[in-house]
Amino acid sequence: MAATSKKASSTKKTPVKKKAATKPVPKTAAKAPAKTKAPAKSKPAPAPAGPVSALALLPDRQAKARAVIKALRAEFPDTQCSLEHGDGWQLLVATILSAQCTDARVNQVTPGLFKRFPKPAEFARAPIEEIEEAIRSTGFYHNKAKSLQGAAKALIENYGGKLPEDIDELVKVPGCGRKTANVVLGEVYGKPAGVVVDTHVGRISRKLGLTDQDDPVKVERQLNECVPQADWRDFGHLVIDHGRKTCVARGPKCDDCGLFRWCVARA
Repeated sequence: MAATSKKASSTKKTPVKKKAATKPVPKTAAKAPAKTKAPAKSKPAPAPAGPVSALALLPDRQAKARAVIKALRAEFPDTQCSLEHGDGWQLLVATILSAQCTDARVNQVTPGLFKRFPKPAEFARAPIEEIEEAIRSTGFYHNKAKSLQGAAKALIENYGGKLPEDIDELVKVPGCGRKTANVVLGEVYGKPAGVVVDTHVGRISRKLGLTDQDDPVKVERQLNECVPQADWRDFGHLVIDHGRKTCVARGPKCDDCGLFRWCVARA
């Protein structure tokens, strides 16, 4: 019995490795969907300070422009360019001279000027002092003489003495801005690139609510949007006629104005 117990006690039992107990993964509670915040209602932008834009007072500028043109054509059926000229070069010269000067004065000066200097070639080679003396009464004659001689030389050297038909080229000629270029393109070639904008056109178009701009280029852009292209040439002439006869800058004759019903300046 003793031997048996000794043998039994000497037999080693290999311990069975127990697997590490894995901790139960706790069940995650289902997350409730996140509450989305309702988008904040945007507040309307505050109205700009100052007077209401003339364009805001007029829902349909195109309709108004057509009505204005119809009324002015009835009043001035024979409207035309008031600067006397025999060809495109003479018109360019007359338009350059008309800056800060009346057309009536220019028409008094140009006959003698063109008799003395008939073509660009004569302007190009004339002493600048002679051109200045011939145009002195139009004002700013030093700058105007430089522009006239510069324009003559540019046409001879770059365009064979002929006026370019493209406004981008025409405005490269000394003394020829967009207003002058549109006058020339409209009268000589019958295809202005836009409405001619002088002081009368800008002032009266603002009164009519056809533009709310002061810069001539921006005024032209807005008028081009509402004035039919077929009327671009005559629109300037018609408004200028109206400005000289009725809507005079220093004393508008509102009681006699055929456009008064469309005038936002009275609002």
